[in-house]
Amino acid sequence: MTAGFCQRCLHYAFDYETPKTLVIPNIGVGCVFRFTQLLVVLYVVGYVCVVQKAYQETDSVISSVITKVKGFAFTNISDMDPRFWDVADYVIPSQLPNPSTTCVDDCDCIEGHSDPQGNGIQTGLCENYSTTAKTCEVLSWCPLEIDTKLPEHALLASAENFTVLIKNSITYPKFNVHRRNILPHINSSYLKRCEFNRATDPDCPIFRLKNIVSEAGEEFQDMAVKGGILGIIIDWSCDLDWWAGKCHPKYSFRRLDSKHPVNNVAPGYNFRFAKYYKTQDGEETRTLIKAYGIRFDVIVFGTAGKFGIVPTIVNLGATLSFLSLVPVVTDWVLLSCMRKRDLYSKHKVTNLNEDVETESMSMGTGTSYGTQ
Repeated sequence: MTAGFCQRCLHYAFDYETPKTLVIPNIGVGCVFRFTQLLVVLYVVGYVCVVQKAYQETDSVISSVITKVKGFAFTNISDMDPRFWDVADYVIPSQLPNPSTTCVDDCDCIEGHSDPQGNGIQTGLCENYSTTAKTCEVLSWCPLEIDTKLPEHALLASAENFTVLIKNSITYPKFNVHRRNILPHINSSYLKRCEFNRATDPDCPIFRLKNIVSEAGEEFQDMAVKGGILGIIIDWSCDLDWWAGKCHPKYSFRRLDSKHPVNNVAPGYNFRFAKYYKTQDGEETRTLIKAYGIRFDVIVFGTAGKFGIVPTIVNLGATLSFLSLVPVVTDWVLLSCMRKRDLYSKHKVTNLNEDVETESMSMGTGTSYGTQ
Protein backbone atom coordinates (compact mmCIF):
# COMPACT_ATOMS: atom_id res chain seq x y z
CA MET A 1 0.00 0.00 0.00
CA THR A 2 2.86 2.34 0.86
CA ALA A 3 4.64 1.45 -2.38
CA GLY A 4 1.47 2.15 -4.39
CA PHE A 5 1.02 5.53 -2.69
CA CYS A 6 4.62 6.47 -3.42
CA GLN A 7 4.24 5.41 -7.02
CA ARG A 8 1.12 7.58 -7.42
CA CYS A 9 2.96 10.54 -5.93
CA LEU A 10 5.86 10.01 -8.35
CA HIS A 11 3.46 9.84 -11.27
CA TYR A 12 1.71 13.02 -10.12
CA ALA A 13 5.00 14.89 -9.78
CA PHE A 14 6.90 13.64 -12.82
CA ASP A 15 4.33 12.56 -15.45
CA TYR A 16 4.70 14.59 -18.62
CA GLU A 17 1.65 16.14 -20.24
CA THR A 18 1.66 17.05 -23.92
CA PRO A 19 -1.06 18.86 -25.91
CA LYS A 20 -3.29 16.69 -28.02
CA THR A 21 -5.19 17.96 -31.06
CA LEU A 22 -8.84 17.00 -30.93
CA VAL A 23 -10.98 18.20 -33.83
CA ILE A 24 -14.63 18.61 -32.79
CA PRO A 25 -17.05 19.24 -35.68
CA ASN A 26 -19.46 21.27 -33.53
CA ILE A 27 -20.61 24.69 -34.75
CA GLY A 28 -21.63 25.83 -31.24
CA VAL A 29 -18.20 25.12 -29.75
CA GLY A 30 -16.53 26.76 -32.75
CA CYS A 31 -18.65 29.89 -32.32
CA VAL A 32 -17.71 30.15 -28.62
CA PHE A 33 -14.02 29.81 -29.51
CA ARG A 34 -14.05 32.44 -32.29
CA PHE A 35 -16.29 34.83 -30.34
CA THR A 36 -13.93 34.74 -27.35
CA GLN A 37 -10.97 35.40 -29.67
CA LEU A 38 -12.87 38.34 -31.18
CA LEU A 39 -13.53 39.83 -27.73
CA VAL A 40 -9.82 39.65 -26.86
CA VAL A 41 -8.80 41.31 -30.14
CA LEU A 42 -11.41 44.07 -29.78
CA TYR A 43 -10.29 44.75 -26.20
CA VAL A 44 -6.62 44.98 -27.15
CA VAL A 45 -7.07 46.97 -30.36
CA GLY A 46 -10.05 49.10 -29.38
CA TYR A 47 -9.47 49.86 -25.71
CA VAL A 48 -5.78 49.23 -24.96
CA CYS A 49 -4.36 50.65 -28.19
CA VAL A 50 -6.90 53.25 -29.37
CA VAL A 51 -8.37 54.55 -26.10
CA GLN A 52 -5.56 54.02 -23.59
CA LYS A 53 -2.71 54.26 -26.14
CA ALA A 54 -0.75 51.76 -24.09
CA TYR A 55 1.81 51.41 -26.87
CA GLN A 56 3.13 54.90 -26.04
CA GLU A 57 5.77 56.15 -23.66
CA THR A 58 4.39 58.97 -21.48
CA ASP A 59 5.69 62.07 -19.74
CA SER A 60 4.08 64.59 -17.34
CA VAL A 61 3.96 68.28 -18.05
CA ILE A 62 6.20 70.90 -16.42
CA SER A 63 4.62 74.35 -16.49
CA SER A 64 5.01 78.02 -15.63
CA VAL A 65 2.24 80.64 -15.57
CA ILE A 66 2.29 84.44 -15.77
CA THR A 67 -0.91 86.49 -15.47
CA LYS A 68 -1.65 90.14 -16.18
CA VAL A 69 -4.97 91.74 -15.18
CA LYS A 70 -6.33 94.82 -16.96
CA GLY A 71 -9.29 96.98 -15.98
CA PHE A 72 -10.33 100.17 -14.16
CA ALA A 73 -13.14 100.99 -11.73
CA PHE A 74 -14.58 104.07 -10.01
CA THR A 75 -16.46 104.04 -6.68
CA ASN A 76 -18.37 106.74 -4.85
CA ILE A 77 -19.94 105.42 -1.62
CA SER A 78 -20.65 106.88 1.81
CA ASP A 79 -17.92 104.88 3.59
CA MET A 80 -15.09 106.48 1.61
CA ASP A 81 -14.32 109.36 -0.73
CA PRO A 82 -14.78 109.00 -4.50
CA ARG A 83 -11.99 106.74 -5.67
CA PHE A 84 -10.44 105.47 -8.88
CA TRP A 85 -9.15 101.87 -8.76
CA ASP A 86 -6.51 100.36 -11.02
CA VAL A 87 -4.49 97.12 -11.03
CA ALA A 88 -2.18 98.28 -8.23
CA ASP A 89 -5.20 98.71 -5.94
CA TYR A 90 -7.05 95.41 -6.27
CA VAL A 91 -4.33 92.77 -6.90
CA ILE A 92 -3.19 92.27 -3.30
CA PRO A 93 -2.08 89.21 -1.23
CA SER A 94 -4.03 88.17 1.87
CA GLN A 95 -3.42 89.03 5.57
CA LEU A 96 -4.34 87.43 8.93
CA PRO A 97 -7.54 88.14 10.96
CA ASN A 98 -7.33 90.12 14.28
CA PRO A 99 -9.53 88.96 17.21
CA SER A 100 -9.30 90.86 20.54
CA THR A 101 -8.31 89.63 24.01
CA THR A 102 -9.83 90.50 27.39
CA CYS A 103 -8.21 90.89 30.84
CA VAL A 104 -9.00 91.64 34.48
CA ASP A 105 -5.79 93.41 35.57
CA ASP A 106 -2.23 94.04 34.39
CA CYS A 107 -1.15 90.53 35.43
CA ASP A 108 -3.19 89.10 32.57
CA CYS A 109 -1.20 91.08 30.00
CA ILE A 110 2.39 90.13 29.15
CA GLU A 111 4.59 92.97 27.97
CA GLY A 112 6.07 92.23 24.55
CA HIS A 113 3.74 89.31 23.89
CA SER A 114 2.31 89.11 20.37
CA ASP A 115 -0.50 86.79 19.35
CA PRO A 116 -0.70 86.02 15.63
CA GLN A 117 -4.49 86.13 16.06
CA GLY A 118 -4.32 89.38 18.03
CA ASN A 119 -4.16 93.06 17.07
CA GLY A 120 -0.60 94.00 18.03
CA ILE A 121 2.19 93.76 20.64
CA GLN A 122 0.98 93.92 24.25
CA THR A 123 2.31 96.76 26.43
CA GLY A 124 1.59 94.94 29.73
CA LEU A 125 -1.32 97.24 30.71
CA CYS A 126 -4.96 96.25 31.11
CA GLU A 127 -7.17 99.16 30.02
CA ASN A 128 -10.89 99.81 29.94
CA TYR A 129 -12.34 98.90 26.57
CA SER A 130 -15.87 99.81 27.63
CA THR A 131 -17.80 100.32 30.84
CA THR A 132 -18.16 96.57 31.26
CA ALA A 133 -14.97 95.10 29.73
CA LYS A 134 -11.22 95.46 29.80
CA THR A 135 -8.66 94.46 27.17
CA CYS A 136 -4.88 94.27 27.03
CA GLU A 137 -3.42 97.43 25.57
CA VAL A 138 -1.44 96.78 22.42
CA LEU A 139 0.95 98.76 20.29
CA SER A 140 -0.99 98.85 17.03
CA TRP A 141 -2.74 100.99 14.48
CA CYS A 142 -5.72 102.89 15.87
CA PRO A 143 -8.60 102.60 15.74
CA LEU A 144 -8.74 98.81 15.61
CA GLU A 145 -10.69 97.16 12.83
CA ILE A 146 -14.40 96.62 13.40
CA ASP A 147 -15.15 93.47 11.44
CA THR A 148 -18.86 92.92 12.03
CA LYS A 149 -20.60 94.11 8.89
CA LEU A 150 -20.63 92.11 5.66
CA PRO A 151 -20.97 93.95 2.36
CA GLU A 152 -24.41 94.05 0.77
CA HIS A 153 -23.21 94.32 -2.81
CA ALA A 154 -19.97 94.08 -4.77
CA LEU A 155 -17.97 97.29 -4.43
CA LEU A 156 -16.15 96.87 -7.75
CA ALA A 157 -19.20 95.71 -9.70
CA SER A 158 -17.57 96.76 -12.96
CA ALA A 159 -14.75 94.27 -12.36
CA GLU A 160 -16.78 91.70 -14.29
CA ASN A 161 -15.52 93.40 -17.45
CA PHE A 162 -11.86 93.22 -16.44
CA THR A 163 -9.71 90.94 -18.56
CA VAL A 164 -6.77 88.73 -17.67
CA LEU A 165 -3.98 87.64 -20.00
CA ILE A 166 -2.60 84.20 -19.12
CA LYS A 167 0.83 83.33 -20.47
CA ASN A 168 1.53 79.64 -20.00
CA SER A 169 4.68 77.79 -21.09
CA ILE A 170 5.03 74.02 -20.78
CA THR A 171 7.62 71.38 -21.57
CA TYR A 172 7.77 67.61 -21.87
CA PRO A 173 11.45 66.95 -21.07
CA LYS A 174 11.45 63.28 -22.12
CA PHE A 175 10.37 64.21 -25.65
CA ASN A 176 12.09 67.62 -25.74
CA VAL A 177 8.78 69.32 -26.61
CA HIS A 178 8.17 72.96 -25.63
CA ARG A 179 4.86 74.75 -26.15
CA ARG A 180 3.13 78.03 -25.25
CA ASN A 181 -0.54 78.86 -25.03
CA ILE A 182 0.27 81.88 -27.20
CA LEU A 183 0.30 79.85 -30.40
CA PRO A 184 2.56 80.60 -33.39
CA HIS A 185 -0.23 82.24 -35.42
CA ILE A 186 -0.98 84.75 -32.60
CA ASN A 187 0.65 88.18 -33.03
CA SER A 188 0.47 91.50 -31.17
CA SER A 189 -2.36 92.93 -33.25
CA TYR A 190 -4.42 89.80 -32.69
CA LEU A 191 -3.87 89.97 -28.91
CA LYS A 192 -5.14 93.55 -28.82
CA ARG A 193 -8.54 92.61 -30.22
CA CYS A 194 -9.14 88.95 -29.29
CA GLU A 195 -11.08 87.53 -26.35
CA PHE A 196 -11.48 83.86 -25.43
CA ASN A 197 -14.66 82.28 -26.75
CA ARG A 198 -15.03 78.52 -26.73
CA ALA A 199 -16.92 78.48 -30.02
CA THR A 200 -15.43 81.31 -32.07
CA ASP A 201 -11.98 82.04 -30.58
CA PRO A 202 -10.75 79.08 -28.46
CA ASP A 203 -7.03 79.93 -28.89
CA CYS A 204 -7.11 83.46 -27.44
CA PRO A 205 -5.29 83.64 -24.05
CA ILE A 206 -7.25 86.73 -22.88
CA PHE A 207 -10.26 86.00 -20.67
CA ARG A 208 -13.06 88.29 -19.47
CA LEU A 209 -13.71 87.67 -15.76
CA LYS A 210 -17.48 87.62 -16.16
CA ASN A 211 -17.23 84.85 -18.79
CA ILE A 212 -14.90 82.77 -16.60
CA VAL A 213 -17.34 82.89 -13.71
CA SER A 214 -20.28 82.19 -16.01
CA GLU A 215 -18.65 79.07 -17.49
CA ALA A 216 -18.08 77.82 -13.93
CA GLY A 217 -21.86 78.01 -13.37
CA GLU A 218 -21.80 81.10 -11.12
CA GLU A 219 -23.02 84.70 -11.30
CA PHE A 220 -20.23 87.28 -10.99
CA GLN A 221 -22.19 89.91 -9.05
CA ASP A 222 -23.44 87.34 -6.52
CA MET A 223 -20.08 85.65 -6.06
CA ALA A 224 -18.16 88.92 -5.66
CA VAL A 225 -20.17 89.98 -2.57
CA LYS A 226 -18.57 87.42 -0.20
CA GLY A 227 -15.84 86.30 -2.57
CA GLY A 228 -14.77 82.89 -3.76
CA ILE A 229 -12.08 80.89 -5.54
CA LEU A 230 -12.29 79.89 -9.18
CA GLY A 231 -9.99 77.50 -10.99
CA ILE A 232 -8.78 78.17 -14.53
CA ILE A 233 -7.79 74.68 -15.63
CA ILE A 234 -5.46 74.22 -18.61
CA ASP A 235 -5.18 70.71 -20.04
CA TRP A 236 -2.07 70.00 -22.12
CA SER A 237 -2.72 66.32 -22.88
CA CYS A 238 -1.07 65.62 -26.25
CA ASP A 239 -0.57 62.75 -28.68
CA LEU A 240 2.95 63.24 -30.01
CA ASP A 241 2.64 60.46 -32.58
CA TRP A 242 1.32 63.28 -34.71
CA TRP A 243 2.91 66.68 -35.39
CA ALA A 244 3.76 68.42 -32.10
CA GLY A 245 2.27 71.63 -33.50
CA LYS A 246 -1.19 70.10 -33.03
CA CYS A 247 -0.63 70.05 -29.25
CA HIS A 248 -2.96 72.84 -28.08
CA PRO A 249 -4.25 73.75 -24.58
CA LYS A 250 -7.85 73.10 -23.58
CA TYR A 251 -9.43 75.45 -21.02
CA SER A 252 -12.12 74.73 -18.44
CA PHE A 253 -13.37 76.60 -15.37
CA ARG A 254 -14.88 75.56 -12.02
CA ARG A 255 -15.46 76.90 -8.53
CA LEU A 256 -12.97 75.47 -6.00
CA ASP A 257 -14.28 76.73 -2.65
CA SER A 258 -17.50 75.66 -0.95
CA LYS A 259 -20.44 77.80 -2.05
CA HIS A 260 -22.38 76.97 1.13
CA PRO A 261 -19.90 76.22 3.99
CA VAL A 262 -21.06 74.32 7.06
CA ASN A 263 -22.86 76.63 9.52
CA ASN A 264 -22.01 79.48 7.14
CA VAL A 265 -18.62 79.85 8.88
CA ALA A 266 -15.92 81.78 6.96
CA PRO A 267 -17.80 81.98 3.66
CA GLY A 268 -16.18 83.08 0.42
CA TYR A 269 -12.77 84.72 0.16
CA ASN A 270 -11.44 88.00 1.58
CA PHE A 271 -8.17 89.69 2.46
CA ARG A 272 -6.88 92.91 4.03
CA PHE A 273 -4.46 95.48 2.69
CA ALA A 274 -3.49 99.00 3.70
CA LYS A 275 -2.62 102.32 2.12
CA TYR A 276 -0.09 104.39 4.11
CA TYR A 277 0.13 108.19 4.38
CA LYS A 278 1.87 110.88 6.43
CA THR A 279 0.06 113.87 7.91
CA GLN A 280 1.43 117.41 7.78
CA ASP A 281 2.93 116.99 11.25
CA GLY A 282 4.78 113.84 10.16
CA GLU A 283 2.50 111.25 11.81
CA GLU A 284 2.13 108.08 9.80
CA THR A 285 -1.46 106.97 9.18
CA ARG A 286 -3.08 104.29 7.09
CA THR A 287 -6.36 103.27 5.55
CA LEU A 288 -7.13 99.59 6.20
CA ILE A 289 -9.30 97.91 3.60
CA LYS A 290 -10.93 94.51 3.96
CA ALA A 291 -11.63 93.36 0.44
CA TYR A 292 -14.01 90.62 -0.64
CA GLY A 293 -13.13 89.30 -4.03
CA ILE A 294 -12.66 86.40 -6.41
CA ARG A 295 -9.32 84.65 -6.49
CA PHE A 296 -8.39 82.86 -9.71
CA ASP A 297 -6.11 79.83 -9.44
CA VAL A 298 -4.49 78.68 -12.68
CA ILE A 299 -4.08 74.89 -12.64
CA VAL A 300 -2.03 73.23 -15.38
CA PHE A 301 -1.87 69.49 -15.98
CA GLY A 302 -1.31 67.10 -18.87
CA THR A 303 0.35 63.94 -20.13
CA ALA A 304 2.04 63.44 -23.49
CA GLY A 305 2.41 60.10 -25.21
CA LYS A 306 4.60 58.91 -28.06
CA PHE A 307 5.20 55.52 -29.68
CA GLY A 308 7.73 53.43 -27.75
CA ILE A 309 9.10 50.00 -28.61
CA VAL A 310 9.20 48.77 -24.99
CA PRO A 311 5.51 49.36 -24.11
CA THR A 312 4.56 48.01 -27.54
CA ILE A 313 6.37 44.72 -26.89
CA VAL A 314 4.91 44.48 -23.39
CA ASN A 315 1.36 44.92 -24.66
CA LEU A 316 1.96 42.53 -27.56
CA GLY A 317 3.05 39.90 -25.03
CA ALA A 318 -0.05 40.62 -22.95
CA THR A 319 -2.21 40.15 -26.04
CA LEU A 320 -0.67 36.74 -26.79
CA SER A 321 -1.20 35.75 -23.16
CA PHE A 322 -4.87 36.68 -23.38
CA LEU A 323 -5.26 34.71 -26.60
CA SER A 324 -3.68 31.66 -24.96
CA LEU A 325 -6.49 31.73 -22.39
CA VAL A 326 -9.18 31.42 -25.08
CA PRO A 327 -8.80 27.60 -25.42
CA VAL A 328 -9.10 27.30 -21.64
CA VAL A 329 -12.45 29.10 -21.71
CA THR A 330 -13.63 27.00 -24.65
CA ASP A 331 -12.56 23.75 -22.95
CA TRP A 332 -14.51 24.72 -19.85
CA VAL A 333 -17.64 25.26 -21.96
CA LEU A 334 -16.95 22.01 -23.81
CA LEU A 335 -16.50 19.86 -20.70
CA SER A 336 -19.08 21.55 -18.46
CA CYS A 337 -21.98 22.82 -20.55
CA MET A 338 -22.23 20.65 -23.67
CA ARG A 339 -24.67 17.71 -23.90
CA LYS A 340 -21.94 15.31 -25.02
CA ARG A 341 -19.44 16.47 -22.40
CA ASP A 342 -18.71 12.86 -21.24
CA LEU A 343 -17.73 11.86 -24.78
CA TYR A 344 -15.57 14.96 -25.18
CA SER A 345 -13.90 14.34 -21.81
CA LYS A 346 -13.12 10.73 -22.77
CA HIS A 347 -11.31 11.82 -25.92
CA LYS A 348 -9.82 14.99 -24.45
CA VAL A 349 -7.75 13.25 -21.73
CA THR A 350 -5.87 10.01 -22.45
CA ASN A 351 -3.69 8.26 -19.88
CA LEU A 352 -0.94 6.31 -21.59
CA ASN A 353 0.08 2.95 -19.96
CA GLU A 354 3.51 2.18 -21.37
CA ASP A 355 3.57 -1.45 -20.08
CA VAL A 356 0.28 -2.35 -21.76
CA GLU A 357 1.20 -0.60 -24.97
CA THR A 358 4.60 -2.38 -25.07
CA GLU A 359 2.97 -5.79 -24.47
CA SER A 360 0.43 -5.17 -27.22
CA MET A 361 3.14 -4.22 -29.66
CA SER A 362 5.14 -7.40 -28.79
CA MET A 363 2.14 -9.67 -29.38
CA GLY A 364 1.47 -8.11 -32.73
CA THR A 365 4.95 -8.73 -34.24
CA GLY A 366 6.64 -11.86 -35.71
CA THR A 367 6.01 -14.34 -38.60
CA SER A 368 2.74 -16.20 -38.97
CA TYR A 369 2.54 -19.64 -40.62
CA GLY A 370 -0.58 -21.45 -41.54
CA THR A 371 -2.01 -24.22 -43.81
CA GLN A 372 -4.93 -24.32 -46.09
